[in-house]
Amino acid sequence: MTNQRVLRADREQQVLDRIERARRRRPKLREERITMSHGAGGKATQTLIEAIFLDAFRNPLLEPLEDAARLPIKGNGEAGGGVTVALTTDSFVVSPLFFPGGNIGDLAVNGTVNDLAVAGATPLYLSAGFILEEGFPVADLTAIAASMRAAADAAGVALVTGDTKVVERGKADGCYINTAGVGAVPAGVNLGVAQARPGDKVLVSGPIGDHGVTIMLARGELDIEADVESDTASLAGLVAGLLAAVPGVRALRDATRGGVATILNEIAKAADAGVLVVEDAIPVRPQVRGAAELLGIDPMYVACEGRLVAVVDGAQAEQALAALRAHPLGAQAAIIGEVTAQPVGLVSLKTTFGGTRIVDLLVGDPLPRIC
Repeated sequence: MTNQRVLRADREQQVLDRIERARRRRPKLREERITMSHGAGGKATQTLIEAIFLDAFRNPLLEPLEDAARLPIKGNGEAGGGVTVALTTDSFVVSPLFFPGGNIGDLAVNGTVNDLAVAGATPLYLSAGFILEEGFPVADLTAIAASMRAAADAAGVALVTGDTKVVERGKADGCYINTAGVGAVPAGVNLGVAQARPGDKVLVSGPIGDHGVTIMLARGELDIEADVESDTASLAGLVAGLLAAVPGVRALRDATRGGVATILNEIAKAADAGVLVVEDAIPVRPQVRGAAELLGIDPMYVACEGRLVAVVDGAQAEQALAALRAHPLGAQAAIIGEVTAQPVGLVSLKTTFGGTRIVDLLVGDPLPRIC
């Protein structure tokens, strides 16, 4: 029996060593052409970003690969007199354009605002570029614009510049929207997943998977009915309340493409640490779980558009939980796990049945074009 335990431990260590070697290897894009998986937020996306874009544009402001870049702006010749600006950009190609709980317009505003908010910034200004297909209904465009205005008003931001292009019929899919967002980062706020350390706790702000399942069902390709709608919402107020109440917030991420599982892997990789989460602690609505099971997908990998993952000092976890639950968008927030010293770069899930399994990045995404 002792020999069996030793052999099992040796095999487990060999697996961990192979994973570590792979993690340290320089990314290389092996495909000759872009596939849908390259836009899904998983392993293929990360490889594309690191092997092509990061390699081409590498600089200290880009390298952290956070949701928004932090840009120091010099003051009027005064030492320390500058400010820090957060800048983000995003593109939205969701299909269908209209879905329960929202449409591409409010999704574009909320998604951009949230990328600024999780960087610790106060969102201020947005741009919007529209790529429209010839024949697109003016009534639909009017509805999208109205939704964008309502979402911007709710988030306290102004849409201050934009662009419009029209392409021939059949050359697009109705309407695509590209955005950029600018926000101000308060002094002393410096968030990033690389700052996570063993003993920190991991929280989510509410039930996961609502948006991705809603989009999949809204396409009408499956004979599945479920009472679900997108969770698209601005997280700016939720984040502001959390940062004001908890000085020990290390990092924030909104769990969009690739879902919570992808965010957890990004934390483990950037921090050179492990992450252990408890399956029973992760909030998932019963109807979302049921639909995900019928679709054969894990809610951990399903996109959200109004949920964040927070890493906080372990001693302040309950304080952070209370701050999240004090906001309507965080009423069902939960502590789902912790950052560990080992195994480095890996996310482990303690299952309902008492076992433990690795939560790896998916190569692609079973739910393409969800944002």
